[in-house]
Amino acid sequence: MKKIKTRKWDPSEIIETKEDVIVFLEGALEENDPEFLFKTIGYIARSKGMSKIAKELNLNREGLYTALSPQGNPSFITVSRVLDNLGFQLSVKQKVLT
Repeated sequence: MKKIKTRKWDPSEIIETKEDVIVFLEGALEENDPEFLFKTIGYIARSKGMSKIAKELNLNREGLYTALSPQGNPSFITVSRVLDNLGFQLSVKQKVLT
C-alpha cells in the first residue's frame, strides 16, 4: 500500500484577493475571539508577504510573526498598522441581540 503524505493546511495559501481578505476578516471578527483574529491577520499578512509588510512598517519580521501567532499578543497599534498596510481598517457595528 502506498503511503499518503499529508501536511498541515495553511489558509495563507488560498488568500489571494481583497474579497478573500474581507471574508477571512469578517469571519474572524464574528467569532469575537481576539486570539483568533490575530491568527487570521497573521494568515493574511503571510499571504501578502510578512517580510515585505514588516519592512514597510519598520518592524522586525520575527517579532511580527510572533505577535500574530497563537502565542502572540500584539498591540492594537500593531494590528491597526498591519491592516492599514493591507488596505483595510476595523469598524464597529452594533451587536444583534436575540
